Amino acid sequence: MERYICIHGHFYQPPRENPWLEMVELQDSAHPYHDWNERITAECYATNSASRILDEHHRITQVVNNYSRISFNFGPTLLAWMEKHAPDVYRGILEADKQSQSTFSGHGSALAQAYNHVILPLANRRDKVTQIVWGIRDFEHRFHRAPEGMWLPETAVDIETLEILAEHDIKFTILAPRQAGKVRRIDEEEWTDVSGERIDPTRPYVHLLPSGRKIVLFFYDGPVSRAVAFDGVLNRGEDFAKRLLGAFSEERAWPQIVHIATDGESYGHHHRHGDMALAFALHTIESQQLARLTNYGEYLEKHPVTYEVEVFENSSWSCIHGIERWRSDCGCNSGGHPGWNQGWRAPLREALDWLRDTLAPNFEEKTGGLLKDSWQARDEYIRVVLDRSAGNMESFFNDRATHALSRDERVTALKLLEIQRNLMLMYTSCGWFFDELSGIETVQVIQYAGRALQLSRELFGNAVEARFTELLERAKSNVRQHRDGKRIFEKFVKPAAVDLTKVGAHYAMSSLFEDYMEKAGISCFTADQETYERADAGKLKVAVGRVKVTSEVTGEEKRLCFGVLHWGDHNLSGSVKECSDKEPEETAVKEIVQMFGHAAFPETHQLLEKHFGPSMFSLRSLFRDEQRKILDIILESTLSDAASVYRQIYENNAPLLRFLTDLNIPAPGTITTAAEHVLNASMRKAFEDEELRLETIGMILNSAELEGVSLDAAGLEMAARRRTERMAEAFATQPESFSFLQELDALVSLIQTLPFEVNIRKVQDIYYRLLQNVYPGFQQRAEKDQEAQIWVKVFRSLGEKLMVRVE
Repeated sequence: MERYICIHGHFYQPPRENPWLEMVELQDSAHPYHDWNERITAECYATNSASRILDEHHRITQVVNNYSRISFNFGPTLLAWMEKHAPDVYRGILEADKQSQSTFSGHGSALAQAYNHVILPLANRRDKVTQIVWGIRDFEHRFHRAPEGMWLPETAVDIETLEILAEHDIKFTILAPRQAGKVRRIDEEEWTDVSGERIDPTRPYVHLLPSGRKIVLFFYDGPVSRAVAFDGVLNRGEDFAKRLLGAFSEERAWPQIVHIATDGESYGHHHRHGDMALAFALHTIESQQLARLTNYGEYLEKHPVTYEVEVFENSSWSCIHGIERWRSDCGCNSGGHPGWNQGWRAPLREALDWLRDTLAPNFEEKTGGLLKDSWQARDEYIRVVLDRSAGNMESFFNDRATHALSRDERVTALKLLEIQRNLMLMYTSCGWFFDELSGIETVQVIQYAGRALQLSRELFGNAVEARFTELLERAKSNVRQHRDGKRIFEKFVKPAAVDLTKVGAHYAMSSLFEDYMEKAGISCFTADQETYERADAGKLKVAVGRVKVTSEVTGEEKRLCFGVLHWGDHNLSGSVKECSDKEPEETAVKEIVQMFGHAAFPETHQLLEKHFGPSMFSLRSLFRDEQRKILDIILESTLSDAASVYRQIYENNAPLLRFLTDLNIPAPGTITTAAEHVLNASMRKAFEDEELRLETIGMILNSAELEGVSLDAAGLEMAARRRTERMAEAFATQPESFSFLQELDALVSLIQTLPFEVNIRKVQDIYYRLLQNVYPGFQQRAEKDQEAQIWVKVFRSLGEKLMVRVE
């Protein structure tokens, strides 16, 4: 009896980009990482691209790419982020699909996904088509092949969705067992009721559609999938393998495929080291020939479908009530807030539906004279989303425009298409999945609506925002101070909105703290400096100039004149206005700079307002990342003064602190606070300094132990990790450098003594590659070369510290 195993991972994060900046801004809740995409990439996506198989002594024997031996899909918006911010991981995912084609009879393991995780049964037909088309085109762009299968967000399904999948040559999708209604053999007439998760998941099924098309459905093994996601099966790779193998039955006469589907984040983010459990289970099953690993495409080629199925429409894998979790207070929630309700879900969806349907006729009418077939142009717009280069945009408009568009007409067309993109992004499923209207996921989808409203106001001059916020007001928050959707829109959406003038203000204010090139990129905008003058007087600074700001998304541009004044500390004021080619006049610039040079600062401020208008911008107006960066600069001198005081307190009381610690007597809070600040700051600086002094770090560790001082594990771990990674990368570029090898070996030795664990995965990866590609050459040379012998000895010593087995 043939036995097959297929593990599917659904790897997905909601789009987190600020809709106006097209970038993920700083998220403090993800500390010590910049944002949650970065954190989850480190914990899960990266680890699965280079997972470990350990021996009985917990030493690494193999580093493997898990993606190459499982079935997987990645959200297109997540891959777009990863391509820019985690390129090594991104390349590992693409390479895994190529490897899987070699392993699985030419069938790649990657599946496409409906573009931004919209619950498709709740979408209108036009949106369903675009979501599926965009998912396919994004997949083809990245993986350079057509997808065989597509993951449906939350596995939510209806017949219309299956029809559109089949219409676009998608061969199969994956559903939950409770979504199956009845089955029968293809050559039989009688149906068997399999509701209540009674379908046999070890074979595929075909669903015949009203149009005459058909699509294959795989129903994953529910009990095993739940065990992986929730029951601790990933604590040990052996248990994972046993659980998979236990799903086979000797009573089945057909070639069984035991397959599971879970969130991919189970393998590392939700369950620490889950990637290693996955790697070990795959290795065990494969090396011991307990079953054949496969993917869905290969299995279908080898074993044609013999059973037919009909599904329950409007069903999903994460709501027992069907798809109510995304439109009603059905009772499905995280369970973390027992007193809360989700009555806000329905009015939120109703408000978004109203906005979409209200703007659709405007879109059709306005694009009528610009683009051939408005909605087909929207389907094709994914070409531009994936590549906004001038040449690619030219190609798009050559294909889709009704005539050679003027520059202004192109801007209008792009704004129209951006309205539609944001109207789809606002339906991202996470906006309804969690418990509260003011949660970051829900605010995110309302921000997409805010961006669509801004663009529609610019193009149509319509006043739809008032009615939209009236509808939002019906959605009630569980948090008293947030009240309702209208209040949340005013608090969190409007302040986040950006236009060209605000970008110009950001440029002007941040230019006081960093030097811009004549042409500078600011998120999805370009700033071309035309004139610029700056003067400093101690902590005070002034700048005046002219800049042309251009949106890389819509092509809209504006020439702006500005004047900004930094009063010291956090007091910053700026004025920006649209200007002609000649503004600001040379005499005005000279007048302002001279007045500032005479230390007449109030008068300087008056001149700025005279020439550029009232001060409308402050430090609050800066984009979040730059705002934090500038605040750090402003706080530097203040913190330096405070650090001096702390250091004096600490140094004067260090002997007393050691004495109290030795007697097990609690030290006064003031002394403890000073000691913690000084020792943590000193160690962080030691890791960040250009010249690494290991003895200094050792002395700090000794002091912390003797004085009972708590170290900032999260912050220091990141500092130690990054320093070690930099040293490993330097060694990898010059592996013949014995000094680099010695320094890395010494640093890893020190890291082992730290009172907290340091993530050395990347260092292990680098070492493993050197072990495979460089070490054999040195080992061969060591037979005759004494220097090579020493290199080999230290390299092996480093491997022992990194827990990598060196044969």
